[in-house]
Amino acid sequence: MVTAYDVPADGLIARLAEKLKEMGVEPPEWAGWVTTGIHKERAPEQEDWWYTRLASVLRKVYIKGPIGTSRLAAEYGGKVDRGSERYHPAKGSRCIVRKCLQQLESLGLVESTKEGRVVTSKGRSFMDNTAKEVMDVLIQEMPEMKKYVE
Repeated sequence: MVTAYDVPADGLIARLAEKLKEMGVEPPEWAGWVTTGIHKERAPEQEDWWYTRLASVLRKVYIKGPIGTSRLAAEYGGKVDRGSERYHPAKGSRCIVRKCLQQLESLGLVESTKEGRVVTSKGRSFMDNTAKEVMDVLIQEMPEMKKYVE
């Protein structure tokens, strides 16, 4: 059985973003001009960056869960340019992470527990089915990948 651990992250996140877009998830109205953290100067250049971030958050909760908003924000952080001083690490936007988690909870893919957010059984099957689709495409493109499925 193919899981999210078995396929490349970029292919899985791209396919998850497409599926989440088809499910009718709408980005917030402020998503067009917001920066993704204090370490960024401009907003993302992709038009559908929200769906990519939503898919990435779902994958991180699947792999690292139970996980909270603070640790997820640290996953999307970077380094702050402080002029002539040294760079310092900074967390990403917790607001974006919270909104993503709220939307995933409304879809029934993630649930909140005492320890943090975890993937539900519906979310786990959604991720595994998507991983299977990605692996099938990889096998068609590169037949030598078939040995990893067996």
